[in-house]
Amino acid sequence: QLLEAKASLSLAQAQHALQLQQAKAQINNMVPKKQFEQLQNTLREEQCKTQQLQESLQQQAEQTCRQLVRTQEEHEHLLQAAVEQAEGLENSLRNAEAVLAERAAQLRDAQAQLSRNKLLIEELRGENGRFAMALQAAELKQKSVEEKNQLLEEQASALKQLIGKITPASLS
Repeated sequence: QLLEAKASLSLAQAQHALQLQQAKAQINNMVPKKQFEQLQNTLREEQCKTQQLQESLQQQAEQTCRQLVRTQEEHEHLLQAAVEQAEGLENSLRNAEAVLAERAAQLRDAQAQLSRNKLLIEELRGENGRFAMALQAAELKQKSVEEKNQLLEEQASALKQLIGKITPASLS
């Protein structure tokens, strides 16, 4: 728009200069008064148009400058917001990486503890198996001892009966 306005202004100035030359030539050629007045009126109109074009061009230039400044400020704000958002995302990423590293360490510790627990369980199973065999052996021994006790009690009872029979006979 600025270039178009400048072009229009240049064209109007060229026309104005041409008309001025024509007017001077006509004056030199003894232009009639009525035609001279028409040329002066045309000249004034062209000068007004030129003035209006210059003012319009100035307004457009000012408006374009203001718009450019606003656009630049908006871009700066957007850039600042993008930078802040990127920084926030970087902080979030660092925090997430730290949490992830901590959880990975916890998982490694838990896995190591689980491995130790598995070994301990295997040891306890082996020990439990040995205890079960020892208990079974002890139960077998106890059963054998109980059977021997029963046999001894029977023998003792038989002896008591025998002694009970022998004692009155020996006293008599």
